[in-house]
Amino acid sequence: MDGDATARIIVDSAVKVHSALGPGLLETAYEACLRYELGKRNVRARSQVPMSLRYGDVDVEVGYRVDLLVDERVVVEVKSCQGLLPIHTAQLLTYLRLGQFRLGLLLNFNVSHMKDGIRRVING
Repeated sequence: MDGDATARIIVDSAVKVHSALGPGLLETAYEACLRYELGKRNVRARSQVPMSLRYGDVDVEVGYRVDLLVDERVVVEVKSCQGLLPIHTAQLLTYLRLGQFRLGLLLNFNVSHMKDGIRRVING
């Protein structure tokens, strides 16, 4: 499955989770439910994946943690905030660059309609 097909499944799963739970919960709840929903669809997703980074001569083992890494190719950053800010997009883009991933999804579950909380970010 390519990244775009994986992204469609992620978005569909996020819509299902949001329809069932609505807005107002913690990010960790949405992350866990989204991972569960992806598993039901036979899509591999890992939570809180530590990623190292290199700074000068130092390897920083846990430079950051990706909320969800789906099919080892799509980075998902889960939010539950009043609105997405440019810093959220910058954060996801940094994760994509450091991990050398092409595609990321920024999902804000604290919206009335999930379609309004989805932002697709491409590296390069």
